Amino acid sequence: MFYKDERLALFIDGSNFYAAAKSLGFDIDYKLLRQEFARRGRLLRIFYYAALLENDEYSPVRPLVDWLHYNGFNIRTKLAKEYIDSQGRRKIKKNMDIELAVDALELADHVEHIVLFSGDGNFQPLVESIQRKGVRVSVVSTTRSHPPMISDELRRQGDNFIELDELRDVIGRPARDPLPEHQPVTADNA
Repeated sequence: MFYKDERLALFIDGSNFYAAAKSLGFDIDYKLLRQEFARRGRLLRIFYYAALLENDEYSPVRPLVDWLHYNGFNIRTKLAKEYIDSQGRRKIKKNMDIELAVDALELADHVEHIVLFSGDGNFQPLVESIQRKGVRVSVVSTTRSHPPMISDELRRQGDNFIELDELRDVIGRPARDPLPEHQPVTADNA
């Protein structure tokens, strides 16, 4: 479903894509991901969306976001919002759907194909709107996890569904096993 001369843009819903890859037991190599889709078409932009959980010292996603930004990805971040729900439970809102939708609609006039890395059913109307502009949309997620990480509505709306598990050998790297607590870190096992 890809044509070598088509202009292509990737939109990565960071938390959703991360969860899908984790459910399949592998990590994404973003350098390989970029190379794979640059091979499939004329890759114009790659957007990556992440809500940051900041505390005084460290955000666990910050090193990845910094690496992606330094390596040519367009990064969209915002601070996650903490709130108390009606039952008094602490919740964290870390949704980037609106930012992704706005960017995708703005760029749709400049590309022939958009690849959405998310299984979030909230994106079904976005995909439909982009398609009305004459842009093809491929959706990357997985049906092979339990439960599946893609909504049926989004999968049906896309022009093409790409099973993430089938990209494992192309864009994946094995998940790292944590070192046993008693094993010292050496140059051989680092």
